[in-house]
Amino acid sequence: MSETNEQMQGNLDLLYGLHDRPAPAKAFLGAVQHVLAAFVGVITPSLIIGGALGLGEHIPYLISMALMVSGVATFIQTRKVGPVGSGLMALQGTSFGFLAAVLAAGFVVKNRGGSPEEILSVIFGVTFLGAFVEIFLSQFITKLKSLMSPIVTGCVIVTIGLSLTKVGLTDLAGGVGAENFGSLPNLLLGGGVLVSVVLISIVNNKVIRSSAIFIGLMLGLLVAAFMGRIDFSLVSQAPLLTVPIPFKFGFGFDWQAFIPIAFMYIITSIETSGDLTATSMISGEPIKGPLYEKRIKGGVLADGVNSAVAGIFNSFPVTTFSQNNGVIQMTGIASRYVGFYVAGILFIMGLFPILGAIFTQLPKPVVGGVTLLMFATVATAGIRILATVNFTHRNVLIIATSLGLGLGVAFVPDVFAQMPQLFRNIFGSAVTMSGVVAILLDTILPKNFGVEYDTAEQHKDDGLKPARKLKPAAEVL
Repeated sequence: MSETNEQMQGNLDLLYGLHDRPAPAKAFLGAVQHVLAAFVGVITPSLIIGGALGLGEHIPYLISMALMVSGVATFIQTRKVGPVGSGLMALQGTSFGFLAAVLAAGFVVKNRGGSPEEILSVIFGVTFLGAFVEIFLSQFITKLKSLMSPIVTGCVIVTIGLSLTKVGLTDLAGGVGAENFGSLPNLLLGGGVLVSVVLISIVNNKVIRSSAIFIGLMLGLLVAAFMGRIDFSLVSQAPLLTVPIPFKFGFGFDWQAFIPIAFMYIITSIETSGDLTATSMISGEPIKGPLYEKRIKGGVLADGVNSAVAGIFNSFPVTTFSQNNGVIQMTGIASRYVGFYVAGILFIMGLFPILGAIFTQLPKPVVGGVTLLMFATVATAGIRILATVNFTHRNVLIIATSLGLGLGVAFVPDVFAQMPQLFRNIFGSAVTMSGVVAILLDTILPKNFGVEYDTAEQHKDDGLKPARKLKPAAEVL
């Protein structure tokens, strides 16, 4: 099969290709499905960060800004403004990958007595400045991919997911400091939401299955209201419209907060290039050559620019959503013009803060039941990446060291309490620790390190010529 035919193979089941214009009704329906699949992912980081850092009164505003920024970012990514944007049907939203780094940044300020406004000013300040790391990297992203190998990105994503499961389980039990922490009603409510999401996810209907998290949250909201755990009087007090105000909380900066977030911008550059490659393939577009490389470069650049916009307008870093690819496969609609509808819907939803006010009333167990599963799914995505790596002696050593140190820092955050501040700034974050260790070992250790412990099967594709003959896999077993 020729390269051209291979590239277009994914186009056979599409109803609308990248440049097709569906009728408004069909475009709107396709956009609604994208929004349903991504809505919870867009707003949940604001709920988690706001709850963990005690930002209560600001959470509705943060949710509104997350929706509005996601709308603007999606438009830029799909419309392509000059060199900025991929021109693919790529939805953008608040990134879960940054949660650990953003929470770490917030606690840096909170632990020294900072107010909620000071916490947000530092978070959005480092979000804005860190975005320039990704903007810079976008100019040579294809070369960077050779450094950020699957073994590195896999270790980092597993660390992100597993280190955050503690947050999800804590919320499921009632939240930090709750008087009824671990009570039977909390466990039943949170566990019920988790079970409902799992059951909905195995329903045969693709539309229902793709909205499992959203439906699970709604069911949890209804049950919580029946239990008398929703205060609708607070919802009625929400303002009619939300007005975006640049740097509403000020502009702060802290090196200890900046370094983990800057490192995550490096990681998300690689993730975005992978997501856009998948989108291009599913859309029947090239995944090799100048056009493909131009789209990847523009898409990663848009990620950085949109994250800078997020920092300006009081929201957290954004990235491309992988859910988007599942919806394209499900609907057969890859038209980038549908992205304009998605952008419009998200932006309009952000204008009305009553939506944010409703979701702030979700009890912690409801949020925890969903986020526990979502965080574990993030870790699973990292495991799938690592599954593409041959588990040679060298690679096992890298993975074990990276995950051991990264998760160790997550579980024992005071391990470096007696070290200099600069050292703590760099290695005090589980994500940074895992990533730095994986990059260093993957760069330093030669490809044939420990080859004498491996089987011939593990090295059949890498061209290694070990000093002595390797044993066949059957003999080793």
